[in-house]
Amino acid sequence: MVSIEFCKKCGNLLIAEKRSGRSGWYCRRCNKFSSDDKAKTTALSEKIRDEDEKIKVVNPEDEYLQYPVTDVHCDKCHNNKAYWVLQQTRGGDEPQTKFFCCTKCKNKWREY
Repeated sequence: MVSIEFCKKCGNLLIAEKRSGRSGWYCRRCNKFSSDDKAKTTALSEKIRDEDEKIKVVNPEDEYLQYPVTDVHCDKCHNNKAYWVLQQTRGGDEPQTKFFCCTKCKNKWREY
């Protein structure tokens, strides 16, 4: 079980450290160290991926593959399919903006 302690002076989170062979709590804001045998330092470790767990790289041209497709007319190539996404581009009291990207020519446009 990990213990969490806070500085009595400033309320900052204390870090468990060993100084001069003694365990204790250290406040980074006040630079105060208080001895405490209950303070345990924790070592963090990181697992290295195996070669067969390689990260998949997505082609930048395929960035819209994660978005849904809808029936909408592209003025540039007259295709009738486009990827779309909603984003809040203005104030919270304004409606969202719908962005489109043609599935054929990658033409991009928005609809307010």
